[in-house]
Amino acid sequence: MISNIHHSKNGLNIIIVGCGKVGAALVEQLVREGHDITIIDKNPQKIQNYTNLYDIMGIVGNGASYSVQQEAGIENTDLIIAVTGSDELNLLCCTIAKQVGNCSAIARVRSPEYSEESNYLRERLGLAMIINPDLETAKEATHILCLPTALEVNSFAHNQAQLIKIQIPESNFLDNKSIAQISKSLNAKFLICAIERDGKIIIPSGNVTLHKGDKISFAATRRETINFLKQIGFRTNQVKDTMIIGGGKTAFYLAKILINIGISVKIIEQNKERCEELSILLPKATIINGDGTNEELLKEEGISTCKSFIPLTGIDEENIFLTLYASKISNAKVITKINRNAFMNVIDDLNLGSILYPKYITSETIVAYVRAKKNSINNSNIETLYHMFNSQVEAIEFSIYEPSAVTDTEIMNLNLKDNILIAFINRNGVITIPSGQDSIHVGDTVMIVTTHTGFNDIQDILKD
Repeated sequence: MISNIHHSKNGLNIIIVGCGKVGAALVEQLVREGHDITIIDKNPQKIQNYTNLYDIMGIVGNGASYSVQQEAGIENTDLIIAVTGSDELNLLCCTIAKQVGNCSAIARVRSPEYSEESNYLRERLGLAMIINPDLETAKEATHILCLPTALEVNSFAHNQAQLIKIQIPESNFLDNKSIAQISKSLNAKFLICAIERDGKIIIPSGNVTLHKGDKISFAATRRETINFLKQIGFRTNQVKDTMIIGGGKTAFYLAKILINIGISVKIIEQNKERCEELSILLPKATIINGDGTNEELLKEEGISTCKSFIPLTGIDEENIFLTLYASKISNAKVITKINRNAFMNVIDDLNLGSILYPKYITSETIVAYVRAKKNSINNSNIETLYHMFNSQVEAIEFSIYEPSAVTDTEIMNLNLKDNILIAFINRNGVITIPSGQDSIHVGDTVMIVTTHTGFNDIQDILKD
């Protein structure tokens, strides 16, 4: 049981409506960052579980009710986040909160109809953000299918820079070479930012040697990413086709994006009515009505020759079994979507290809906003935030608005905390992988990679 958490003086007052998977991920992360949290949910058991586990307030009731919001202290709230299972309820919660309190509001909205109007809704209702977990998950999957030898692809600097995670195969060029040797012998601009070896994380210096089986994350521009991967013998062309099991919202968004970029899509869905809907919504996709967990059907539909395979059923165990099966009988790039985060250490040992956790994709976007909001009074702002290696590493992109102890000084002369790397500097759209002689200027955006957690400001990288 966690209680008596020390709330920082400048933590925000945050109301979270809805204690599903995303709500739970948000509570866990925002409590750790020192904010004062009140949760609202209709389910008394959920409220009791979370108030026992964390030092937070809990209210049983309808989050869109004016009196419930008042009880939760809406007048003194900085931010309300509505992540119930209902889009309409989330939008209503935020609308009422905006009328009553002087707070920012974030709504989770999953329906494709609303998603197409999300910018309009956000502006008209005065929301800080509308977030769609299914669409965000589909976008992450697309990044990976465009670079199938990567385990993860995270984008920064308006998609101009990337942080790519790969695993070093046996007898690969990188095996048994130090980072300094690799940098000298390759004609590519990149920076190896983090290494996972036997469950431990290393933020490396040039004298660290890489070994087969290591998972490494490197930063580079999009063009240099391809260059680096080619030089170390990784394939870089996007997949030609994909087989998706399950025809839910994520499958719809993913198929729509993939068809637009020239990847052919086959969806296997059990519900006949949903198949008919999908064939109207996605005329260029092949929609098969059948049980995607049936081995014979999968073979008949060409699982052994498909180039990528993504089970998007609502059941984690099914998704895991299906990707293990696809890995066994084909060379397909597999992506596994997992909703729960139990048994993470077991999951890490399985050959599940790229793993997507929709609730973390959603909560990270919101946490980045919260940190930026907490810090908007200072001289830098968080643009992007990703957690990597089971939340052991953070990659944060800061915008530099004003001079500070970090600006106009050569990086080698900055008194940086341990386990921090400055991965790139973006100056007027030009991405630089910095050396010790480079310096940070006002107007830049800067990405740092660190095992520290909770940085709100670029000056947090300096020793006190």
